[in-house]
Amino acid sequence: MSKPVKDLITEEYKASFAAKHNACVVSVIGMEGVAANKFRGDLKKHRLSMQVVKNSLARRAFADTPLSPLGAALRGPCALVVSEEDSSAIDLAKILVGFKKDYPKLELGIGILDGDADLIDVERLANMKGREELLADLAMMIASPARSLAGCLAGPGGRLAGCFKAMAEKETEDASAAA
Repeated sequence: MSKPVKDLITEEYKASFAAKHNACVVSVIGMEGVAANKFRGDLKKHRLSMQVVKNSLARRAFADTPLSPLGAALRGPCALVVSEEDSSAIDLAKILVGFKKDYPKLELGIGILDGDADLIDVERLANMKGREELLADLAMMIASPARSLAGCLAGPGGRLAGCFKAMAEKETEDASAAA
């Protein structure tokens, strides 16, 4: 491949992945052409796209970008799957793991989460909690002390109310028995 062609491809990679912070590496080697095209169509339904990349050119294009750790880790024939709306890598990984059932020849590689230098296996990434789940856990943790305090405060008051009610019932029984 000539140097001008390599430069052209590198510039296209830069344009395609410039604003991306999350991506997952997959391999579609061994997948038949029809299955690969169907896989791309299924990705489009989830607003994802897949692009087969030449590793050396991807490394050059990803230099000084959030995807640079991923570029350094590319090995063998592979493709990058990214979200068109830059959603979380965790959501992306969960979708890919779901596709693994339909496309058994699909090989899941590694993923990058928000440009972090630590690359994570896609299957492990899919088991992590997403943003919404973490926010729900945080809300639960914030509300937990208040809920415990309310239970503690309501406990003695409830017992006192029960005692007063029992005393009032006993007095009404005594009054009705004396009459």
